[in-house]
Parts: sequence; structure tokens; C-alpha cells
Amino acid sequence: MKSLDNFYNEGFGWICKKCAEKFKTDEEPKSRLMREGEAESKNPVLSNKALAKWFDSERKTLVCPNCQTTENIK
Repeated sequence: MKSLDNFYNEGFGWICKKCAEKFKTDEEPKSRLMREGEAESKNPVLSNKALAKWFDSERKTLVCPNCQTTENIK
């Protein structure tokens, strides 16, 4: 997998390096099943707030929804 300056991927999505530190908690990690479960509302909250989104439909640029950092992956 390609190494980027502002994002990293541990197999389930691109994560903003800067925001991952900002949203990091000191509590003991729990399984995703215990933290998330099924979404009961129309606006579910993701367990990782630093998860990046695709900026374009061609999926060539990532953007962090929190700090607006962008980076091309190609």
C-alpha cells in the first residue's frame, strides 16, 4: 500500500495523521462490536472521527472532514 504524508491506512480506510492524534483517547480499547453495534439513527457516528473521505469521484484525492487536509494518492 502506498505511503502518504498526511494519511495512513490500516486496512479499513484512510486516516488523517493529524486528527488521529487529536481524537485519540486514553481509555482501554474495546471491540468495534461493543462500541458501534447497528446504527439506530439516520445520522450514525463513526468510531474513528479522523477517517478521510474521497474528494473526487475518480478517487484520486483524499480529504479530512475535520481539518480539510487534502492529498493526491496518485
